[in-house]
Amino acid sequence: MNRTNGAARRVAGHAAGVRPEAASPSDRDAVHLGPLAGLIGFHLRRAQTASFQAFAHRVGQTDLSAGTFALLTLIRHNPGISQTALSRADGRDKSSLTPALNALERRGLIVRQRLPSNRRTYALSLTSAGADILGELGRHASTHDRNLDRIVGLEHKAMLIRLLRRIATELAGAVTDDDVPGAVTPRHRARRGSSRSRGPARGETSNETGRER
Repeated sequence: MNRTNGAARRVAGHAAGVRPEAASPSDRDAVHLGPLAGLIGFHLRRAQTASFQAFAHRVGQTDLSAGTFALLTLIRHNPGISQTALSRADGRDKSSLTPALNALERRGLIVRQRLPSNRRTYALSLTSAGADILGELGRHASTHDRNLDRIVGLEHKAMLIRLLRRIATELAGAVTDDDVPGAVTPRHRARRGSSRSRGPARGETSNETGRER
């Protein structure tokens, strides 16, 4: 009798669309992070991605990103800054900074002028259009940052910024030429210089003449 009643209840439950012991969406979608759960770098990247996406959503234009705001702000407060100095201040390498500056220049937001004292160096400045865009982005950035203040807590903000600056400063200083594949270190330059002073080995081609010596 009990078995019959239990079967009847299960049939009634299926008929009503009830699935006993169904896993919740959070259980089904749970991903085990493994060692990533304890890695600062992983959480830094996630936090940065989330912050950038929230800023882009607030602005509503994908080409006016948090990175664009940072570049325009640095140029605004450092008129005539060189690309090298801008790269150091923003933490970007040349391969990512150059395309970003090209895009800003095409939009008429910045101008690049060669320095008379060094024709290989560009001085960067905002245009009036760039200043207008920066003003608009600045308003979005202020609202966005107030939300971050709410999340972090004003009492923790200064400490968090100090820690982030410490990470950026010490890791940037820890990367040497020896850590970069293909980098030309002073030791490599010395070896190259000594080999040039001896002249090309037999069978090598001279770069200046294009002929074999």
